[in-house]
Amino acid sequence: MTERDAARVLAHPEPGAIRLEGVLHALSDPLRLSIVRDLAASDAELACSHFDLPVTKSTTTHHFRVLRESGVVRQTYRGTAKMNGLRRAELQTLFPGLLDSVLAAADAEASRLAAAVV
Repeated sequence: MTERDAARVLAHPEPGAIRLEGVLHALSDPLRLSIVRDLAASDAELACSHFDLPVTKSTTTHHFRVLRESGVVRQTYRGTAKMNGLRRAELQTLFPGLLDSVLAAADAEASRLAAAVV
C-alpha cells in the first residue's frame, strides 16, 4: 500500500465496537434510512454520487460519516469514487433480525404513506 493509498483508507469500527444505540441513531434519520434501504436493495456497492439526496454535499457527507462511524456501512475508495456497502452480515451477527425488522418497518411505512396520498 502506498502512502497515498493509506491516506485514503477510512476508519470503521470493529464489530466488537459497534453499539446498538449508535446503529439505532444512524437509522433514525429519514435520509440515512433511505440510503440504507437503497443499499439493502442492491447487491452491489453504490457510490455516494448514486444517491440523489435533497441536501448539500457537506450534509450528504455528514450522513455517510454517521452511517460509517456507527458501523452500518463500509466505505472504500475506488479511484475517486467513495463506494458504500451495507455491513449486513456483521449487523446480523451482532443484532439478529434488527436490520431486517427496520427495513420491513420502513417498507410498511412507505406503503402506508403512499396509500394515504392516493
